Amino acid sequence: MSTRQRLRYADAERGAISAFLAVLVPGLLLIIGLAVDGGAKVAATQRANAIADEAARAGGQALDVSAALIGQIRVDPAAAVAAAQYYLDRNDVQGAVTVVDGDTLQVTTTITEPTVFLGLIGISTLTVEGTGTADLISGTGQNGGAGP
Repeated sequence: MSTRQRLRYADAERGAISAFLAVLVPGLLLIIGLAVDGGAKVAATQRANAIADEAARAGGQALDVSAALIGQIRVDPAAAVAAAQYYLDRNDVQGAVTVVDGDTLQVTTTITEPTVFLGLIGISTLTVEGTGTADLISGTGQNGGAGP
């Protein structure tokens, strides 16, 4: 092959790598974005569940003081809801607190996290929810169950 033919052949290949990269780079960015922002979503879900559990625990410790004075150990449902909501407010987390069947405190949290890479394709935030429950004790005696 002469020098002139080699130069003509090299000109025919010029720019082939840029077309390859133009197709490959957006795909790689999307995969990296899914990995990074997917990991952030998992972490946010774990945080939402942990805060919901802790809020439910805080509510479950709201004893009915007047009943405790006469030896009964039970949780005041209204105080439990207020304590759980206070915990959520202190942690700047949106959520709902409800008493289910009169003996279970249920906390649902909602956390919105901004994305890092997925904003390039129009997804700017990810919203996750977490739940936590606590049993509201009632009874007499020191162990929270029925008396002797």
